[in-house]
Amino acid sequence: MTSAPGDVRLATWNIHGGHHRHDIARIVAVLREMAADVVALQEVMPLGIEEGLLQAARDQLGMHVVTGRTFTRRNVDYGNALLSRFAVRRSAPIDLTVERCEPRNAIDAQIVLPGHELRVVATHLGLRPGERREQVRRILRALDHTPLGPAVVMGDLNEWYLWGRPLRWLHRRFAAMRTPATFPAFRPVLKLDRIWGHPASALVRLATHRTALARSASDHLPLVADFRF
Repeated sequence: MTSAPGDVRLATWNIHGGHHRHDIARIVAVLREMAADVVALQEVMPLGIEEGLLQAARDQLGMHVVTGRTFTRRNVDYGNALLSRFAVRRSAPIDLTVERCEPRNAIDAQIVLPGHELRVVATHLGLRPGERREQVRRILRALDHTPLGPAVVMGDLNEWYLWGRPLRWLHRRFAAMRTPATFPAFRPVLKLDRIWGHPASALVRLATHRTALARSASDHLPLVADFRF
């Protein structure tokens, strides 16, 4: 997508654990359709880059791959992944696990775009309201530790309360954005997936990727944002 030094397309997509050969082919095809420079994926299994979807993203799409394991299921690592057409200068996990809840994390990465760097925080938040509040607090604290230049926070926030505090806190930090519904894919009514950018004025376009292939590949639609930083 990138056509000028400041242009970048980002996407977030919960792929709902697609790991069979047919699932991988469809997901790779949707990634080609979207033509995003940076993609946050949730519910990825396996997370190894020598097999499955992430190997295909690396070898077929030429993407750099960063993984964020949340737990191991049946001896297979499961969690989040960040794909980037550009080099990743550094990456680190943000621990978002709340006691007595499913393990969660965020990937905090610095991506080297032409002419500047972009900080990307990619995550998948929990199912309980109190859990999500604590997780957003931790993300915002991580962002507060360094001067905030061009940055994006994106992922499946699992936040269906439009008036909920996690959304209000993120809107306050990044400015509210009109986000389309992404779930369920065939008739979206819930805005579970989100992308915020800093500065907010850099946002050019925010929309779901609503092709027949995308609707068949997962129960979430991908959310795509074009920025001009």
